[in-house]
Parts: sequence; C-alpha cells; structure tokens
Amino acid sequence: MPQLPSPLRRLLPLSQTLAAATPAPLLHLSRRLFSSSSSSPSPSPRAACLRALAYRGGQAGGGGRRGHHNHLLRRGNSTLGKRSKEKMGGGGGGGGGGGEAEVAFNKTRAEGKDGRKGRSMELKSRKLNPINTICYVQHKGVYSGFPLPVEDQKYYVVRILGTGMDTQDTSPSILLFFDKQRFIFNAGEGLQRFCTEHKIKLSKIDHIFLTRVCSETAGGLPGLVLTLAGIGEEGMSVNIWGPSDVDFLASAMRSFIPNRAMLHTHSFGVEQNVSSSQSKDATVIVDDEVVRISAMFVKPRYNKEASCLNDSNLKPGDTAIIYACELPELKGKFDPAKAAALGLKPGPKYRELQLGNSVQSDAFDKMVHPSDVLGPSIPGPTVLLVDCPTKYHMHELFSLQSLIRFYEDSSEQAGSPKKVNCVIHLGPSSVTEALDYQNWMRKFGATQHIMAGHEIKNMEIPILKGSARISSRLHFVCPHLFPSSGFWPVEPINDVDSEKNKVSSLQACESVSAANLLKFHLRPYAQLGLDRSSIPSLTTYGDIVDELLSEIPEIKEVPEQISKFWQSNSVGKHMLMVEEPWITENSSVCNFVDENSNSGKLQDGTPLRASGWRKHPKDTPDIPCCVENATREDMEITFLGTGSSQPSKYRNVSSIYINLFTQGGILLDCGEGTLGQLKRRFGVSGADDAVKSLKCIWISHIHADHHTGVARVLALRSKLLKGVPHKPLLVIGPRPLERFLNAYSTLEDLDMQFLDCRQTLKPSIEVFLSDNATESATSQLGSTIFAPGSKMENYSRKPASPRDTTALTNLKDVLHESGLEVLYSVPVLHCPQAFGVVLRAKEKVSSAGKAIPGWKVVYSGDTRPCPALVDASRDATVLIHEATFEDSMKDEAIARNHSTTKEAIAVGTSAGAYRIILTHFSQRYPKIPVFDEVDMQKTCIAFDLMSVNLADLPVLPKVLPHLKLLFKDEMVVDESDEIQEAVM
Repeated sequence: MPQLPSPLRRLLPLSQTLAAATPAPLLHLSRRLFSSSSSSPSPSPRAACLRALAYRGGQAGGGGRRGHHNHLLRRGNSTLGKRSKEKMGGGGGGGGGGGEAEVAFNKTRAEGKDGRKGRSMELKSRKLNPINTICYVQHKGVYSGFPLPVEDQKYYVVRILGTGMDTQDTSPSILLFFDKQRFIFNAGEGLQRFCTEHKIKLSKIDHIFLTRVCSETAGGLPGLVLTLAGIGEEGMSVNIWGPSDVDFLASAMRSFIPNRAMLHTHSFGVEQNVSSSQSKDATVIVDDEVVRISAMFVKPRYNKEASCLNDSNLKPGDTAIIYACELPELKGKFDPAKAAALGLKPGPKYRELQLGNSVQSDAFDKMVHPSDVLGPSIPGPTVLLVDCPTKYHMHELFSLQSLIRFYEDSSEQAGSPKKVNCVIHLGPSSVTEALDYQNWMRKFGATQHIMAGHEIKNMEIPILKGSARISSRLHFVCPHLFPSSGFWPVEPINDVDSEKNKVSSLQACESVSAANLLKFHLRPYAQLGLDRSSIPSLTTYGDIVDELLSEIPEIKEVPEQISKFWQSNSVGKHMLMVEEPWITENSSVCNFVDENSNSGKLQDGTPLRASGWRKHPKDTPDIPCCVENATREDMEITFLGTGSSQPSKYRNVSSIYINLFTQGGILLDCGEGTLGQLKRRFGVSGADDAVKSLKCIWISHIHADHHTGVARVLALRSKLLKGVPHKPLLVIGPRPLERFLNAYSTLEDLDMQFLDCRQTLKPSIEVFLSDNATESATSQLGSTIFAPGSKMENYSRKPASPRDTTALTNLKDVLHESGLEVLYSVPVLHCPQAFGVVLRAKEKVSSAGKAIPGWKVVYSGDTRPCPALVDASRDATVLIHEATFEDSMKDEAIARNHSTTKEAIAVGTSAGAYRIILTHFSQRYPKIPVFDEVDMQKTCIAFDLMSVNLADLPVLPKVLPHLKLLFKDEMVVDESDEIQEAVM
C-alpha cells in the first residue's frame, strides 16, 4: 500500500484497511461493493439505476415555496470543517454506484478514540439575588425610584411536567422554578423529549432530585446527562441527588459514560441502625437564601413482623424519598412613611432595611431597625413531594416523625405547626385512593393536594401533542400502516372497582388531579395557588383531521386511493403492485447472472439462495414466496423510534418491535422511551402483553440512543411476571451493555440473561445450531476476517469471552419458540463492538404441501456501508438500514460512520433485498427526510409507530408518494435546531 500523509492514514477507505489484512481479493471486494461485475469499469445495471437523492419540493417544476432557494443552500451545507474533510479517505463514490466506488469510514471513531476527553464538565454556578428575583420569562416588570415590596419582585412556581401521564410508563417530573435556579424532581424516560416540545430549557437545570432510584424515576438521566455534556466546548453537567442507592445508578451509567466529570452525583442517607421513621430531623440537602430542601426516607415493609431494616426482601431501589421544599419567610411590607418619620431619606438605606440590616438615621442620632419600618412577616410557603409507590410503604410514611411539624393538629409538636401550602402526591391511584392514605392526607388541614400519580383518566390526553398530531395525520391517510391514531379511549374498569371508588370518594380528602403543565404559584404572595393557564388545550383526533383537510384539501381523496392498493393485493398476490426498474427487458434477473456459467451464481460469485428472489421466471413479477403466501399473523415490524442521537419532537430514538403474534416478539434496539412508544402503539394493557411475551432483546451497540430503554422494559417484565413461571429474558448485545445491566440489577430485578453479540456471529451460531455441535465454533470463526481477537474484529481490542453455553442454549429455545431458523449478528463499521442482525424464519408448508421458505429480516444498526452487511443481506425479504444523512452530507456521514440515504438504498439493491426500509434519520429532518422518488421503487421511509405487516410488503413503496403530500410544505432544519433551542 502506498504511504499516505499522516492525517489521511487515520481515515482509510475500507478497501485499503482490508488490504492491510489480506491483499488483493479483499481490496477487490470493497471496490465491487455495489457492483455486480468487477471486471468492467462501467456501472452495473443496478448501480446505474441509482440516482442522486435530492427531493426538492417544487424544483422540478420550477416552482417552490417562499424562501426555498435560501433553504436549499443551507440544507446542503455540511457542518464539518475544512480540516475534517481533508481527513476523509476513500474519496471515490462512497458507495454511490460506480464499479470503482470505495467506502470510506472514520477509523478513529470505529476504534472508539474520538471522544472529547479531558473536558471539565464544570457545574453551572449561579449567583443568587434573594431580593431582585424577577422571572425573565413571565414577569418583565421594571421599576425605578422606591423599591417595590419584596414579595412583588419574586416569581417562584412549582410546575407539573406530565411525562408518563398518558402512557403510565414513567413517573411525572416536578419543576421547581426560580428565576436563577431550577430544580427537577425525577427524570424518567421521555423527559428530554417532553422538554424539547414544551421549550423547557434543560441547560438551566441546576439540580435533579430522585424520589426513588429506579427506571421509572431515573430512566431519562443517561440521555439527559449526555445531551448536557455535548453543549458548548466544555460541556455542561448537573447535580444529581438521591439516597445512597444513587451510587449504584452512577456506577451503572459509567459503563457507557466514560467521562466521570459528566456525573455529579450526591448521595444522602440515614444511619443503618436507626429506622428512618424514628428520626425527627429530616436530612437537609439544599439550604440557601432562596429555598431549603430536606429529605425524609420511607422504606417498604414487606414482612409485618420484621422491621424495614431487617427485611430480607428489600432492594436498594425500594427506598422512597419525601422532599420538603421550604421558602424563607416573606419580609413585611416596607412603609416609606415610617422611614421618613424616623429621619431616613429615600435611597440605599431602604434596601438595607429590606435585607434585614439596621441603619443610621439621616436626621436623628439613632439606629433604625427593620422592625421599625417593616410590617409583620409572612411565613414562607412550603411544598411537599410525597412518593408512596406501594401499599408496603404506607406504614413507614404514616409513622415519619419528621413530618409531624407539618400536621395541622398534633399534640406531639412544640409551637405552632409549619403551614404546608401544597402537597404533590406521586404515588399511583391504587395507593393514594386507599382510605388510610386519604385519612393521612387530612392531617395537613387546609392544604392544596395535587394527585400527580398514574390515573386511568389521564390516558386519553396525549402528552406529546406534536407526535400525536403526526400520528393522527398518518393514520387518516393510511390506517393500514399506521394503526395508532395517537389517541385511544380510556380502558374500562370493572363495575366492582367503580362501586368501590364511589364509596371511597365520599370519604376522600379534597384534592385536584394533576394536569400537564399545571402550576402552583409560590410567589408573588398575592398569586399563591393553582394556575391552569398553561395547561394545553384538549385536542381530539377529529380536530386534527379537520385541520388537515382545511390545510390540504386535496388529501381528502388519498385514503381511498391507498385503500385500493390493499384491495388489489388481497385479490391476487401475484399481481405486480410496484414497478421494479431493475426487472425490465433491459435489466432482468438474467442480467445479473454470469452468462458464461451455468453454476447458478451471480457475476460476483455469490450463489443464488433457495429463499431468494429468483423464484419466478424472469418475465414474471418478483414477489418472494414467503410474501405471496403470508398471512397477517406471520410477522409485523413496528417502528417505535426512527430518529438518531437524541429524542425529538416527532421522532423517538431507535427501537424496532418484531411482532411474531402467537410466538411472541423481539426488540431490535431499545432506546429511551421504547416502553412509552409500545404503549402509544398498543395501548397500556396491550403493551404490557407485548412486554410479557418478549422472547429476546437484541442491542446493536453501546451508544445511549440504542439501549437506555432496556432497563425499564426488563423491570416492567419482571414485575408483570412476578409469581408466574417464566425464564429470564435473553438480552443479546455488546459486552459493555452487560456491565451496565449487571450494575443496574442491584437496584431492580431485571430477570435477564445476557449473551455477547460476538458469540452470535454467523459461523459460531451455525456450528452451535448444527446437529454436530462438537466442533469448536471458535475455530470456525477464526477462518473469517472478523474472528474474535483479530485486528478486524470490529476494531475491538479484546477477544470475545468464552462461550456461555447456558445463554446459547437459551437462544436455541428462543429460536424454537419464535419460529425462527436462525438469528445471528454481523460486525459493522460504526464504533467498537457495533453489529447488525439477521433474522430468518423457519420454512413452512402450504396447504398444498409445498415448502415455503421463511422470511428474512436484516437490520443494519448504525453503520457505514460494508461488505459484511451486504453479504448478510443477500435476498433479504426486508432490509432495515440506517440513513442518517442525505446525499449532500456524505462527508458528515463518513466522519460519524453513518450512511447516506443513497448508500443505504445501494446496499439493499446490491444485496437483492426485496424491500428496503430506511430509518435512524438525523434530527435535522424533523418530520420527513430528503429523498428522490426515482430511488424509492422498492424502498420506504419509516415513521414512528408505523407497522409493516409481511403481507403488505408488495404495496409498501406505492404508499410513499401519497404520504409525501402530508409534508409538502415541510422544511429541513439544521441538526437539532429545535432540540438545541429547548436545551439552551
């Protein structure tokens, strides 16, 4: 290999990297990655049919919306600097289509060496000003001359952030808002996405407090921490507070957050030999001029005969925290007349008196004290946050000695009680509606109780209205692919429970149900109380459809047009539903077969698979047998998240649910919010059924947007199946994921069994599943360039661990129960230990006794185009491939080891995949990515909550042009513009 300048050697084309391992043949493999023929320099028919992806609205017709030209200029710009571009190797076609195309990738990133290490991640330091604390958002008063009364200069509010209210998958968050400080209580999954939609600036958050340390309350922390770390040159961090259990969480997160400066955790606790209920003093966490926050501990008592400290059933994550937020007393109103009578002139001394300092009179030889000029002080408002997650916590909660001072009538307290203005209850309604709990609430007297726990009636009000709006529009246009309308009716409860609720309601303590963005004002004192002005207006599915028809009148006919595709498909599956440009007189299947040989091989030497697309004569439509004979109960792919990097308003992060119906289901990647998306797609109880019937979770790599939802799904499954005989759920993923899950399992029962992806590579799996499994899988694997421990083993510096026979046996059972012939992982080019996956169903026999090959689904994970994935995708029924960037951003795709839309399509075309579904779009494409219709004849774009049934594959590409009408006026924005606006 010729010597390259040092900067270019760091980013080599795949061909040169492979050539370093083995000479000419592998170099040749890279050059023919997207070409059927390596002998001819001209593009192959397949490659020739690929065209630049540049869907530009009205460009073809010369028209376009206002400002379109400027927008196109911005859209094509890469964010890479000139220096970065100079480091890109393999400048050929990048997989575009020519026979000489090479695939460049970022070797440094693939080896995991590109992290911005050494950054300080300094915590924000805000200077408090207890007097002039004017809210910059909603209070813009400016004054001169005499100072306004102190209480009129402050704006403090408690705000309900309704994460999980509709899906009941996570705990709501509470925002304690001051002008120069922000406190959030609980950070469950979806918090970052919620804040993006509602323009809540995450960079302003100083402290996060956890009422419990578990996936329900802390599932959104990893993504939030990583997002803050990416702000600015040095990154930002936030203080995370919780009981000593938070140390377990921090330890788990460090398995994929290597920079310790990102995590500023602070744990607090009580002496182990003293029951928390016996302690009369709460643990003070924050005590400054603005607020005093203290914590009280509540442990469950599962065994009534044993104390909570000696209960063997306790886990670290069981401890719940009650937070008391106490504001200082309000100084009395300043009386200028009294000040003048005491010889004071208007000026700085007025302010000193307001601050509580004595001053010298200007006219008399005497000191003037604050009590001389200020009216009586008003006690500062107090808010309690109570999390009682189970009935087992109630005894300890009711016995807390440190709460007695807040009760209205108690003979055990000295002096007058501390008035509580608001109590926010985070426990579920099954706990808070209990008679004992209601009686305990009455102890606080005339206090505003807000019930923020899970309630059935909240399910019908979507919290993410932007996402619900898109889902409703897509459902209207094509309910076949988008069964979820974004809204669903409240699931009925039985009559017995209804009667119980009616009886208990007569004895219930007066309270209000929390609503999304409900506020409780703490200051100004004149506004003390509830504020419903920010609660989003109620919107129904009908409202959204009416808005759509008013906005795009021509779309009214589209649903009927699309429904005809399904009618035609049901009449005869042998009809060609989509014109395939590569099956024509000039480019038929025979064009791809070596004409000089009868060996049944492609020109590149690849044998035709029995399950492939050469099942029909060359002049007949090409529909795989597994699709022609499919029923609607065979397999369905549901996209739960189709965005990249971090959640956005319209797209969640990566997750795909393979629904095998009576044979269970499989999750491919499981980013934050996966459980919530399952509930939006299938309803609360339907999602619970899907979780209980899961057979396996497969994770592509350790990046947070692909795996941070795993713990929440596992914890729920363990809870749902408690007391029911079942096996641990098999989790297949990169080795660092096991360290995270093992550390996390100290907090919650995850009930899982882990299997390293490196033990599921194709040679190893084939040997293990074969009848003669005595041959070493390792020796078989050693014959490949991706062998464990080799230089090309995905650039992993460590060989795979010894094979876990128990986990592999479990995988064998999973395949049998799921009706799968094989599941194996494929090393890809993205980061250390990054993989794609292949699922192939078992062959089945038709009613006529004919053998029907099983379907084959391939998922790329995150990757640059690579030969291993092309080979694995040969004759796939469906290839799900990431398409993070549009074509004009190829340099960006190389730098980040992702694929462009055109490259993703080329992979599927070269491999002969029947259908290609693109996903993992950059958040710069908020609703729909850039594409060109001419490249989409067998390709479709994935949307969140889209469900693609195996039987619907023939009509799939036909739908896309009609969906485009929904977004005809949409504009691509710079990456994460909306997200950054909310973050900053």
